[in-house]
Parts: sequence; structure tokens; C-alpha cells
Amino acid sequence: MKPLFTFILILVTITVFSQKDFQGKATYMSKTTMDMNNFGRPGGPQMTEARKKQIAERMKSMLEKTFILTFDKISSIYKEDAKLAAPTAGGGSRFMGMMGGSGIKYKNTKDKVALESTEFFGKKFLVSDEMKTPEWELGSETKQIGNYTCFKATLVKEVDPLDFANMRRRRDDDKKDGVKKDSSKVIKVSEEIEMPKQIVVTAWYTPQIPVSNGPGEYWGLPGLILEINSGRTTILCTEIVINPSEKEAIKAPTKGKKINREEYTITVKKKMEEMREMFRNRRGRGNGGGRH
Repeated sequence: MKPLFTFILILVTITVFSQKDFQGKATYMSKTTMDMNNFGRPGGPQMTEARKKQIAERMKSMLEKTFILTFDKISSIYKEDAKLAAPTAGGGSRFMGMMGGSGIKYKNTKDKVALESTEFFGKKFLVSDEMKTPEWELGSETKQIGNYTCFKATLVKEVDPLDFANMRRRRDDDKKDGVKKDSSKVIKVSEEIEMPKQIVVTAWYTPQIPVSNGPGEYWGLPGLILEINSGRTTILCTEIVINPSEKEAIKAPTKGKKINREEYTITVKKKMEEMREMFRNRRGRGNGGGRH
């Protein structure tokens, strides 16, 4: 009976995914952990555990989010679940709200079009990415995610220079465990902060949903990606609906200033440097006193 059941399952799968108006909806939970030792001034007093816990709680809405991937056979829209998006409250959250949200990510794997509609400091941008086919290394390891059998794949990826989750405090010495640190493998963000140039991304995909798509920027595997482990971030699919009763139009976003990813990164870095300089000057005035 098992071979017959498998044959029927394959037949049903082919029938469902060959429909002209096929559409799917996947919900993903994204969670990022932070090294709280990165906070505080270098050489200053150590932060108390209570203070670390307080900061972690305030950052929770920024580090734990729910996203929806709406997809068909060749295209997708990925955006934060509006119903669950936390209101910006508290200093850190308010600041991140001003910096901009995660926006809407659109991919078309056939035409190699990747666009992100996002906002930064109140200005809307339409960011285009060069959509190269990822060089995944397929593995034979499997695991079950919900009702789906998933296969493992890995990818060596250049780190996004704006990805704060991969930033870490620079060490005062250049040696660790007696081994000289290779400075060519890290990016210097500031005098205190650095980040690796590359990370290994692990994906788990299921051929049971034969679309070459996944959350965020990820795609290029022979099945929908249900889990991503990238640095300190894990993205896990918690629900899939095939051919939902209410379908959503999957269209490329059009609003915002058109700019490529490199130009957008330069724009953000420049603004961040301006803000760093502003805070530095404020701190200098505060320490130096305003009286003459």
C-alpha cells in the first residue's frame, strides 16, 4: 500500500502545482539573538544582568517578527504581518521606526527581478538587487518540519554591511587562543565594532512544494525553503496554506526613489555616520561643559 500511497501523493502534488492560478501563503517566524556584551562603552563598567535584560526586552519587537510569503510558481511578495507588527514604543524602538521598517520584498525567479520597497528616515526607496542564482551546496541530510520532509542545503554568503545582527565588538588584541586574527575576514564598522565578511547560511527546503522560492532574499533550491539559519537569525515556517480562498495579487512594487543596493547601502552608511558624529559632538559638549 505504501508505494500506491506515494504514487497518489505525487499525482495530487503535480495536479495542485500545475494549476494556472496556483498560489501559496507561508507564515515565517524570524528571531534574532543579540550578544549583550556588545553594548556599553569600551573600557567602561560592565553592564549589569538586570540592565541587559531590560535592553533585550525593549528590543524584542525588533528582533522577533512574523512575516508572510505569498508566492506562485515564479514570483513572491515577502512582508511583515501587519496584524502582528508591534507599535513603535520606547527609545530604541522609536529610533528603529524612524530608521525604517523591513518593507516589502518582491522576487521573480524567472525574469531575475528582485525589488525591495522600504523607508529610511521618512524617505521611500525602491531598491533593486542583482539576482544571481545562489550557489547552494545540496546535502543528503533530512528533517521534518510540520508535514513536510526537508533537505539541507548550505551557502557561503557575503554579509550585508547593514545587517546589525552580525556586528560585534572589536577586541583590543588581535590574537585569540594564540592565533593571529585575519583582518581580511572582517569589516571594520567603526573603531569599536566589526563584522565578518562572509557567513555560512543553512537552508531546509521541501521538494513537496516545488517552487524555487523562500523567505526574504533566499531562493534557488528545488523546493520551497521552510527554514533559514543565518548568523544570529533563524527564520522558520510555521504555517502553509496552498491555494487560499482569498488570493493576493503578486505585483512588483513601484513606489519610492529607484536605487540599486550598492547606492542604498552608501546612502544609509552616510546618514549613520552623520548621526554618529552628531552624538559624538553632543557627548563632547556635555563632557566639556558649556561655560567659558
